[in-house]
Amino acid sequence: MIKALIFDFDGLILDTEQSVFQSWQEIYNEHQAQLPLDEWVVCIGGASELFDVYGYLEQQVGQLLKRDEIARKHRKRHIELVAQLPLLPGVADYISEAKRLGLKIGMASSSSRSWVTGHLERLSILHHFDFIKCGDEVRQKKPSPELYLAVLAGLEVSNKEAIVLEDSANGVLAARRAGIFCVAIPNIITQQLSFDHANMRLVSMAHMPLSTLIQHAERQTL
Repeated sequence: MIKALIFDFDGLILDTEQSVFQSWQEIYNEHQAQLPLDEWVVCIGGASELFDVYGYLEQQVGQLLKRDEIARKHRKRHIELVAQLPLLPGVADYISEAKRLGLKIGMASSSSRSWVTGHLERLSILHHFDFIKCGDEVRQKKPSPELYLAVLAGLEVSNKEAIVLEDSANGVLAARRAGIFCVAIPNIITQQLSFDHANMRLVSMAHMPLSTLIQHAERQTL
Protein backbone atom coordinates (compact mmCIF):
# COMPACT_ATOMS: atom_id res chain seq x y z
CA MET A 1 0.00 0.00 0.00
CA ILE A 2 1.37 3.41 -0.98
CA LYS A 3 1.80 5.67 2.05
CA ALA A 4 4.11 8.43 0.78
CA LEU A 5 4.76 10.65 -2.21
CA ILE A 6 8.30 11.97 -2.68
CA PHE A 7 9.08 14.90 -4.96
CA ASP A 8 12.27 16.11 -6.55
CA PHE A 9 12.48 19.92 -6.71
CA ASP A 10 14.42 21.47 -9.61
CA GLY A 11 12.70 20.81 -12.92
CA LEU A 12 9.75 19.08 -11.27
CA ILE A 13 8.18 21.63 -8.90
CA LEU A 14 9.61 24.61 -10.81
CA ASP A 15 11.19 24.60 -14.28
CA THR A 16 14.53 25.73 -12.86
CA GLU A 17 16.42 23.42 -15.22
CA GLN A 18 15.59 25.69 -18.14
CA SER A 19 16.53 28.84 -16.24
CA VAL A 20 19.87 27.50 -15.01
CA PHE A 21 20.75 26.34 -18.52
CA GLN A 22 19.67 29.66 -20.03
CA SER A 23 21.77 31.64 -17.57
CA TRP A 24 24.84 29.52 -18.36
CA GLN A 25 24.23 29.88 -22.08
CA GLU A 26 24.17 33.65 -21.69
CA ILE A 27 27.57 33.56 -19.97
CA TYR A 28 29.00 31.29 -22.66
CA ASN A 29 27.66 33.61 -25.37
CA GLU A 30 29.37 36.56 -23.72
CA HIS A 31 32.66 34.70 -24.15
CA GLN A 32 31.86 33.74 -27.77
CA ALA A 33 31.59 30.11 -26.66
CA GLN A 34 28.89 27.44 -26.86
CA LEU A 35 27.30 25.18 -24.28
CA PRO A 36 25.50 22.33 -26.11
CA LEU A 37 22.54 20.80 -24.31
CA ASP A 38 23.91 17.29 -24.80
CA GLU A 39 26.97 18.26 -22.73
CA TRP A 40 24.98 20.00 -20.01
CA VAL A 41 22.41 17.24 -19.43
CA VAL A 42 25.08 14.98 -17.88
CA CYS A 43 24.84 16.86 -14.57
CA ILE A 44 21.10 17.54 -14.43
CA GLY A 45 19.57 16.29 -11.21
CA GLY A 46 22.92 15.27 -9.77
CA ALA A 47 26.16 16.61 -8.39
CA SER A 48 27.94 19.50 -10.10
CA GLU A 49 31.04 17.32 -10.28
CA LEU A 50 29.38 15.36 -13.08
CA PHE A 51 30.19 18.21 -15.49
CA ASP A 52 32.80 20.98 -15.10
CA VAL A 53 30.92 23.94 -16.58
CA TYR A 54 33.83 26.30 -15.85
CA GLY A 55 36.47 23.99 -17.29
CA TYR A 56 34.43 23.44 -20.43
CA LEU A 57 34.22 27.21 -20.95
CA GLU A 58 37.94 27.68 -20.26
CA GLN A 59 38.78 25.03 -22.87
CA GLN A 60 36.90 27.04 -25.49
CA VAL A 61 38.33 30.45 -24.64
CA GLY A 62 41.84 29.07 -24.16
CA GLN A 63 42.54 30.67 -20.79
CA LEU A 64 41.71 30.49 -17.10
CA LEU A 65 38.78 32.62 -15.98
CA LYS A 66 37.73 34.27 -12.73
CA ARG A 67 35.42 31.49 -11.60
CA ASP A 68 34.13 33.26 -8.48
CA GLU A 69 33.08 36.25 -10.56
CA ILE A 70 31.36 34.04 -13.12
CA ALA A 71 29.61 32.09 -10.37
CA ARG A 72 28.19 35.27 -8.81
CA LYS A 73 27.01 36.53 -12.18
CA HIS A 74 25.39 33.21 -13.04
CA ARG A 75 23.62 32.90 -9.70
CA LYS A 76 22.27 36.46 -9.90
CA ARG A 77 20.83 35.86 -13.36
CA HIS A 78 19.46 32.44 -12.42
CA ILE A 79 17.68 33.87 -9.37
CA GLU A 80 16.16 36.62 -11.53
CA LEU A 81 14.73 34.03 -13.92
CA VAL A 82 13.50 31.62 -11.24
CA ALA A 83 11.71 34.38 -9.31
CA GLN A 84 9.27 34.65 -12.23
CA LEU A 85 8.44 30.93 -12.41
CA PRO A 86 5.07 29.44 -11.39
CA LEU A 87 4.49 25.87 -10.20
CA LEU A 88 4.63 23.37 -13.05
CA PRO A 89 1.29 21.90 -14.23
CA GLY A 90 -0.34 19.46 -11.84
CA VAL A 91 1.97 20.06 -8.87
CA ALA A 92 -0.62 21.81 -6.72
CA ASP A 93 -3.22 19.14 -7.57
CA TYR A 94 -0.86 16.29 -6.62
CA ILE A 95 -0.03 17.90 -3.29
CA SER A 96 -3.70 18.55 -2.56
CA GLU A 97 -4.73 15.00 -3.50
CA ALA A 98 -1.87 13.49 -1.49
CA LYS A 99 -3.08 15.38 1.59
CA ARG A 100 -6.66 14.27 0.95
CA LEU A 101 -5.56 10.64 0.66
CA GLY A 102 -3.58 10.87 3.89
CA LEU A 103 -0.19 10.33 2.26
CA LYS A 104 3.02 11.60 3.77
CA ILE A 105 4.80 14.08 1.49
CA GLY A 106 8.57 14.22 1.18
CA MET A 107 11.22 15.85 -0.94
CA ALA A 108 14.68 14.72 -2.02
CA SER A 109 16.70 17.39 -3.83
CA SER A 110 20.35 17.63 -4.83
CA SER A 111 20.13 21.41 -4.34
CA SER A 112 20.86 23.18 -1.06
CA ARG A 113 18.25 23.42 1.68
CA SER A 114 18.19 27.21 1.54
CA TRP A 115 17.46 27.11 -2.21
CA VAL A 116 14.69 24.52 -1.89
CA THR A 117 12.92 25.76 1.23
CA GLY A 118 13.23 29.38 0.14
CA HIS A 119 11.28 28.71 -3.04
CA LEU A 120 8.78 26.38 -1.37
CA GLU A 121 8.07 29.12 1.16
CA ARG A 122 7.74 31.73 -1.61
CA LEU A 123 5.23 29.46 -3.34
CA SER A 124 3.33 28.90 -0.05
CA ILE A 125 3.68 25.10 -0.15
CA LEU A 126 6.55 24.46 2.31
CA HIS A 127 4.14 23.53 5.12
CA HIS A 128 2.79 20.60 3.09
CA PHE A 129 6.07 18.68 3.23
CA ASP A 130 6.54 16.27 6.13
CA PHE A 131 10.25 15.66 5.50
CA ILE A 132 12.86 17.27 3.25
CA LYS A 133 16.44 16.18 2.59
CA CYS A 134 18.80 18.24 0.45
CA GLY A 135 22.14 17.89 -1.28
CA ASP A 136 24.11 19.84 1.31
CA GLU A 137 22.97 17.41 4.01
CA VAL A 138 24.29 14.15 2.54
CA ARG A 139 27.68 12.81 1.51
CA GLN A 140 26.61 11.77 -1.97
CA LYS A 141 24.04 13.43 -4.23
CA LYS A 142 22.06 11.73 -6.98
CA PRO A 143 22.52 9.32 -8.74
CA SER A 144 23.48 7.91 -5.34
CA PRO A 145 20.39 6.62 -3.49
CA GLU A 146 21.47 8.33 -0.23
CA LEU A 147 18.95 11.19 -0.49
CA TYR A 148 16.02 8.88 -1.11
CA LEU A 149 17.02 6.43 1.61
CA ALA A 150 17.20 9.36 4.04
CA VAL A 151 13.72 10.56 3.05
CA LEU A 152 12.27 7.07 3.47
CA ALA A 153 13.73 6.96 6.97
CA GLY A 154 12.47 10.45 7.75
CA LEU A 155 8.94 9.62 6.61
CA GLU A 156 9.11 6.23 8.36
CA VAL A 157 8.00 4.26 5.30
CA SER A 158 9.57 1.41 3.35
CA ASN A 159 10.73 1.64 -0.25
CA LYS A 160 7.66 -0.38 -1.29
CA GLU A 161 5.32 2.15 0.30
CA ALA A 162 6.45 5.23 -1.64
CA ILE A 163 6.28 6.79 -5.09
CA VAL A 164 8.99 9.14 -6.38
CA LEU A 165 8.41 11.85 -8.98
CA GLU A 166 11.53 12.83 -10.93
CA ASP A 167 12.44 14.89 -13.99
CA SER A 168 16.06 13.79 -14.50
CA ALA A 169 17.81 10.56 -15.44
CA ASN A 170 20.16 10.93 -12.45
CA GLY A 171 17.19 11.34 -10.14
CA VAL A 172 15.37 8.32 -11.53
CA LEU A 173 18.51 6.23 -11.13
CA ALA A 174 18.84 7.36 -7.50
CA ALA A 175 15.23 6.42 -6.74
CA ARG A 176 15.48 3.04 -8.44
CA ARG A 177 18.73 2.28 -6.61
CA ALA A 178 16.77 2.91 -3.40
CA GLY A 179 14.18 0.39 -4.63
CA ILE A 180 11.38 2.95 -4.97
CA PHE A 181 8.72 3.05 -7.69
CA CYS A 182 9.73 6.05 -9.79
CA VAL A 183 7.73 8.12 -12.26
CA ALA A 184 9.71 10.18 -14.77
CA ILE A 185 8.15 13.55 -15.65
CA PRO A 186 10.71 15.20 -17.95
CA ASN A 187 10.79 18.93 -18.54
CA ILE A 188 11.72 20.77 -21.73
CA ILE A 189 15.44 20.31 -20.99
CA THR A 190 15.39 16.64 -19.92
CA GLN A 191 12.77 15.30 -22.33
CA GLN A 192 15.45 14.19 -24.79
CA LEU A 193 16.99 11.81 -22.22
CA SER A 194 16.30 8.11 -21.95
CA PHE A 195 14.08 7.13 -19.04
CA ASP A 196 13.96 3.41 -19.71
CA HIS A 197 14.97 2.79 -16.08
CA ALA A 198 11.82 4.56 -14.77
CA ASN A 199 8.73 2.53 -13.84
CA MET A 200 6.49 5.02 -15.66
CA ARG A 201 6.78 8.20 -17.71
CA LEU A 202 4.27 11.06 -17.80
CA VAL A 203 4.17 14.26 -19.83
CA SER A 204 3.17 16.17 -16.69
CA MET A 205 1.34 15.66 -13.41
CA ALA A 206 -1.69 17.24 -15.07
CA HIS A 207 -1.95 14.25 -17.42
CA MET A 208 -2.87 11.65 -14.76
CA PRO A 209 -4.65 12.00 -11.40
CA LEU A 210 -2.56 10.91 -8.42
CA SER A 211 -5.15 8.29 -7.44
CA THR A 212 -4.78 6.63 -10.85
CA LEU A 213 -0.99 6.73 -10.60
CA ILE A 214 -1.16 5.08 -7.19
CA GLN A 215 -3.26 2.26 -8.63
CA HIS A 216 -0.59 1.63 -11.28
CA ALA A 217 2.17 1.69 -8.68
CA GLU A 218 0.41 -0.67 -6.28
CA ARG A 219 -0.22 -3.19 -9.06
CA GLN A 220 3.44 -3.16 -10.04
CA THR A 221 4.80 -3.38 -6.49
CA LEU A 222 2.69 -6.36 -5.42
